[in-house]
Amino acid sequence: MEILFWSCLAFGVLMALATLFIGDLGGAFDFLPHDLFEPVVLAGGITIFGGAGLLLARYSAFQPGGIYACAAAAAALGGLAMHFVYVRPMKNSENSVAYSIRDLEGKRAEVITSIPAAGFGEVLVRVGAGNANHIAESFEKEALAEGTKVVVVRVKDDVLGVSRLD
Repeated sequence: MEILFWSCLAFGVLMALATLFIGDLGGAFDFLPHDLFEPVVLAGGITIFGGAGLLLARYSAFQPGGIYACAAAAAALGGLAMHFVYVRPMKNSENSVAYSIRDLEGKRAEVITSIPAAGFGEVLVRVGAGNANHIAESFEKEALAEGTKVVVVRVKDDVLGVSRLD
């Protein structure tokens, strides 16, 4: 039992160090769903399982089954905590200027060049960490003045179809 816990502790530490210095180990974990099974979370869980198992075996009166169950519970809770406290906030903080024009559907925008009822104008859309301006037309075929708040309803031929935001 102690050999398993020492092995998990050592493997988890080595995996964490390898992930730190090499990255995601060349895509070795791409088969896992990356929402919850990030390599750093997996390494943390294995490390916590080994460490908790060693501590429980040495300092508790639990039987082996109880030790395994408690160590697994500690690993699951530690992995979840690591995911929600470290991994998810780090992913949310990543900014990129790359986007697809199809991603703009449903986004709010502001008219910066008036849009006539049967013509084109220009809107400013907040995308990622910056703003982008795009050619737009009125989806409902109504004139939209400069400064009007709109929402992108559709994207067709790289032209945004916008509607007044009420």
